Amino acid sequence: MKIKVGVAMLVVTIFAILIDGYSCKVVQFIFGDSLSDVGNNKYLGKSLAQASLPWYGIDFGNGLPNGRFSNGRTVADIIGDKMGLPRPPAYLDPSLTEDMILENGVNYASGGGGILNETGALFIQRLSLYKQIELFEGTQTLIRSKIGKVAADKFFQGARYVVALGSNDFINNYLMPVYSDSWNYNDQSFIDYLMETLKAQLQLLHTLGARQLMVFGLGPMGCIPLQRVLSTSGDCVDRANNLALSFNKAGSKLMDNLNAKLPNSSYRFGDAYDVVNNIIINPSKYGFSNSDSPCCSFGKIRPALTCVPASVLCKDRSKYLFWDEYHPSDSANQFIANELIKKFGFTRVDQGDAPSSAPAIAPSPDQN
Repeated sequence: MKIKVGVAMLVVTIFAILIDGYSCKVVQFIFGDSLSDVGNNKYLGKSLAQASLPWYGIDFGNGLPNGRFSNGRTVADIIGDKMGLPRPPAYLDPSLTEDMILENGVNYASGGGGILNETGALFIQRLSLYKQIELFEGTQTLIRSKIGKVAADKFFQGARYVVALGSNDFINNYLMPVYSDSWNYNDQSFIDYLMETLKAQLQLLHTLGARQLMVFGLGPMGCIPLQRVLSTSGDCVDRANNLALSFNKAGSKLMDNLNAKLPNSSYRFGDAYDVVNNIIINPSKYGFSNSDSPCCSFGKIRPALTCVPASVLCKDRSKYLFWDEYHPSDSANQFIANELIKKFGFTRVDQGDAPSSAPAIAPSPDQN
């Protein structure tokens, strides 16, 4: 009888150690759009928002397309690396397992997605923030079934969360007359609509365990190459930039209110508008030579919208702020990430020195 009791106690002790090991690993859960997508849209067969063609990914790992809408890393990649966090794999990656989730977290970001469900409808398939949160709920069910509710709750409450959407709600919704939101709202009422929706979404994430969360603000989206080339002057579009500033101001206020309201929450707003705007105004000061046109372009045909194999690349990708008509280059993302790290005083979590098993950025800026 004593032997049976001893064996039972040993089994319980081992099980507790295993659960504690799972719950102590700090991982990231990322919700976002194409600025954070690491491959989800690759598995949305009908989606028109794709980064599956060369030259996307040319400066990352083996240089092949990997689902990131850039030549290299995302801002979330770089911040996570600096903090010693693993890079979370795409949720829709068919190789994703419960063990991978426990080791690395998950990235739900989807190119074309927005805070609003209606945003990005022209892309046919994309994951809105509500859909991404729904998928996160499914992830929680999987993890609870594997390690139990108590350990799962500890695991999810100890994780880091990133929410980075909003630009599509303007560029691929409100600012396009084909969407009903463009005539149902004015600038202020649309910002209010976005904030009401985002508030409900962040409160939902809190009920699901999100305690340490950062919402990324918008950059000067009126200065992306697409907006410039569609304007009559080639200059930045002031209205779009003013909307980004209004979004950031409202978003920062929302984070303050939620921090005061939600128990045990540490919700931050990452505003990099001035960081990017400073590069646009004076690129050479920050080591860039071009801040108004894409590195990857289809000759004189603009806007080409996406980078394609027939596109021509700039001679030095590290000197361009923008990779394509929409998205920053790896060098720009690194600069933005470093500024946010300094601004918020991010420190490494206690997980060793290696950022992750994901491939590092390829060193050569030369076109193959």
